Amino acid sequence: MSDTSTESIAEAPFYPMPRAAGCPFAPAPEVREIATAGPISRVRTWEDKEYWLVTGFDEARELFPNPDVHLDNLHPEFPHTNASMKGLAALSPRTMFNSEGAEHARFRRMLAKPFTPKRLETMRPLIQQHVDDRIDAMLAGGNSADLVKSLALPVPSGVICELLGVPYEDHAFFQHHTEVGFDSNTSQEEAMQNTLQLLDYLNKLIEIKTESPAEDMISDMAEHVRAGDLQPWEASLQAVGFLAAGHETTANMIGLSVIALLEQPEQLALIRDTDDPKLLINAVDELVRYMSIPHIGLRRVAVADIEIAGETIRAGDGIIFDLGAANWNPEVFPDPERIDVTRENAAQNLSFGAGRHNCIGIQLARIELAITLQTLFRRIPGLRVTASYDEIDFKEEAMVYGIHRLPVEW
Repeated sequence: MSDTSTESIAEAPFYPMPRAAGCPFAPAPEVREIATAGPISRVRTWEDKEYWLVTGFDEARELFPNPDVHLDNLHPEFPHTNASMKGLAALSPRTMFNSEGAEHARFRRMLAKPFTPKRLETMRPLIQQHVDDRIDAMLAGGNSADLVKSLALPVPSGVICELLGVPYEDHAFFQHHTEVGFDSNTSQEEAMQNTLQLLDYLNKLIEIKTESPAEDMISDMAEHVRAGDLQPWEASLQAVGFLAAGHETTANMIGLSVIALLEQPEQLALIRDTDDPKLLINAVDELVRYMSIPHIGLRRVAVADIEIAGETIRAGDGIIFDLGAANWNPEVFPDPERIDVTRENAAQNLSFGAGRHNCIGIQLARIELAITLQTLFRRIPGLRVTASYDEIDFKEEAMVYGIHRLPVEW
């Protein structure tokens, strides 16, 4: 990273900035002000280091696939989100989530099988069954529930367990460990213990799948272990990443989407009543754009000098992409503060990343969200939230934005 003076650090605004209490879906007001001033600026983080903050949509689209912009959390100037993540990174080997070039392509190729159209189509009835079972339990329990506990968390937890081949009776174990891992307040010691417990469980499961494979992702990994393409610890680390990312993000999107759509009943009706699968997926893309739940930015580091937007990003400079600002760019998405499930370019949102590190599970996430939201609104048409924004506990402290609980009635 290029040298910065104490004076410049003091002048740079601190990132991340909090969202406004009265408008929990919008990007942080200060970030929107920064974005209005220009697409690239400087911010400081918890380490009192300066990094580049990219808020421009076009600039983010240009930088994400740039071969000189790396997702390398072992780089000494990588802009880690907190001390715990920095400490864990120092002990982490290479995986699909922090490698580049041929190594990254090798990992991604080995792990792509569960996300093929054929495998995902087999998941549809399983997802529908998970959703129906959870809604059945909600209805049987009376006329009120915590939507997060009753639906938003258990559905994606069940789906990712099916995908990976993890026994569903262990889902509570993974929900707890994922929440700890995504909490910015988790200490380095807690994060390390948390990760080790997950790795220990998954190492044992990979051993079982090596002897008795099935049609699931961990069995696919075990096959690569048997062939010598992956070390057992490499397979376990990949599984930890998929397990955490595969249900925490979707769970948060379900809860937030329900709140937002209940406030815009005409958009809710379009989702509930459509029989057009393309419109339903487009609606999901629009909701993903609107929420931008990775609200502390996606992090990268430059490995060569890059000229962009009149600035020079030097080799070694850390880069933070604020997806909310990019996804609310009014020149790209007119009236960004309004949900429009028919928005023609909703799929251009950057919430799943872009380029070689775009989310490998994007299609699965779309299917889960589409089935869950449409089924919920069809089966419980009188659903309503019974808490105001001030009473809802939003996850401001987490790396992935969401809600801890959502009281609803019908």
